[in-house]
Amino acid sequence: MATTAEIKNGLVLNYEGQLYTVTEFQHVKPGKGGAFVRVKMKNLVTGRMLDRTLRSGEKIEIVRMEARPMQFLYQDGDHFVFMDQETYEQISVPSVVVGDFSLYIKEGEMVKINFNEETPVTIEIPFFLNLKIVQCEPGVKGDTVSNVTKPAKLETGAVVQVPLFVEEGETIRVDTRTSEYIERVR
Repeated sequence: MATTAEIKNGLVLNYEGQLYTVTEFQHVKPGKGGAFVRVKMKNLVTGRMLDRTLRSGEKIEIVRMEARPMQFLYQDGDHFVFMDQETYEQISVPSVVVGDFSLYIKEGEMVKINFNEETPVTIEIPFFLNLKIVQCEPGVKGDTVSNVTKPAKLETGAVVQVPLFVEEGETIRVDTRTSEYIERVR
């Protein structure tokens, strides 16, 4: 068992029987009374945020996660099938674990899956991906200076806002954390 002194961002805790990742924390030492730690945690299964105040020195259970590189193969109903690159074993991951990242991964894409024992808990995809635009309105000649954007549908089904000069069929770089257009890729 660890104590609250070991809390840091990104740490995975078993709190009240559920897995949470620490998104924010603050050690507080008031002038009067004992020190405490304010913690904001995100439930890894439901995505629900939780705010808690823990006494300084209170025991917490840190969960050890194992990250494995996996290749996305295909989607089968409500599950995503990945293949371990070392053992060639295929695993089925529920769409709840994949979450919004399902909008950006395409067949053959490499991802990292974090496991708690043998259960997939979270998925990590690259911060920047190059994706092809399959549908968008045609651009207007001369509209390269303005900050006006238009929606563009990508090959994975995601829709991002792009500048007016970007056209259908082009490949763009997308920031998967913010769903924003970065640049055109040639």
